[in-house]
Amino acid sequence: MWLLLGVLGVTVVPVLLLAVVPVWTSSFMIGYQIDRLTSDKPLPALAHDWASWDQIAPAAKLAVIAAEDQRFSEHFGFDLEAIEKAVKHNRNHRRKRGASTISQQVAKNLFLWSGRSWTRKAFEVGYTVLIEALWSKQRVLEVYLNIAEFGPGVYGVEAASQKYFRKPASKLTYPEAALLAAVLPNPKRLRVATPSTYVQQRAGWILGQMYQLGPAAIEQL
Repeated sequence: MWLLLGVLGVTVVPVLLLAVVPVWTSSFMIGYQIDRLTSDKPLPALAHDWASWDQIAPAAKLAVIAAEDQRFSEHFGFDLEAIEKAVKHNRNHRRKRGASTISQQVAKNLFLWSGRSWTRKAFEVGYTVLIEALWSKQRVLEVYLNIAEFGPGVYGVEAASQKYFRKPASKLTYPEAALLAAVLPNPKRLRVATPSTYVQQRAGWILGQMYQLGPAAIEQL
């Protein structure tokens, strides 16, 4: 009984609590702060400001769906079609393709640690199921936009918008939101302030996908 209560205390209870309470930090943010204290070279100070759903421009919401998980509203945390395609691709290519959904990324960034292992993946699956069962899709996307890393030490769309565009997240335009979403695959290497040709091309592709998906992709959440 005590073991069961302990498991519930470190899994279900935090997920339930964060369904309504603003998320002021995450395991990845804590990890970044530890890296700042232990690194031999100086790292930028962590920037993060919580923005509620209504304080985030529709463009930002649409951009991350277009870039990261276009079937976000349809699946229950796992995109089986994307997983199947990734498995087939990875059998024949050295450059691996992932299939993580926005829900899985929330589970990993909020509760877990970086790196790859079957243990971490198992925890990610468990937290993803809990998040999908206990949160609305709107809440999942809201939290994702608030904890995603958009550059070294820049966490959340509000901090990113202020740093790169000198405006609140509520004022982001489609091209600006697409540029932010373009660095999500590797925010430590890809830059919003000085976008490479790859980032510019990816932002252009995301922008096209945003117009194809349209506002309905957000309104149905």
